[in-house]
Amino acid sequence: MRTTFDFSPLSRSSVGFDHLFDLLDAASRMAPTDNWPPYDIMRTGENNYRIAMSVAGFTPEEITITHEPHLLVVTGEKAGGDEADYLYRGIAARNFDRRFQLADYVTVSRASLANGLLTIDLVRELPEQMKPRRIEIRQADALPPVESKKIEGGKQAA
Repeated sequence: MRTTFDFSPLSRSSVGFDHLFDLLDAASRMAPTDNWPPYDIMRTGENNYRIAMSVAGFTPEEITITHEPHLLVVTGEKAGGDEADYLYRGIAARNFDRRFQLADYVTVSRASLANGLLTIDLVRELPEQMKPRRIEIRQADALPPVESKKIEGGKQAA
């Protein structure tokens, strides 16, 4: 059972949070119908993250990783049909399309596949102008005088 939330009351009383409400709405619509393939999301540092996805049976050629603005898409498509005559098939080999919503300035640094585990490393790199910086306060010897003009009848005198 999925619960949907109505954010319209919040958007009526806030300014500048449109992007946040769009993200929350998109996240509720992006929820997959199944949980395959299973994955983990880990924080590996202050600005570093890792997604580990179990993709047993897939080769690197059958997996596509696409980084779009604010979105990471991992797609797996099995090449050709399997001609084997299975008596029991417990390893899922179906195609998948997994989407991850990314925050601002998060990019993929590398991806690797080993032992059936796809590992995607992400890093958040803030541009220099977005990083906090310390402002130096200098002692002012003499400030230039502030010019003032008299206002006569609502108009400034020249």
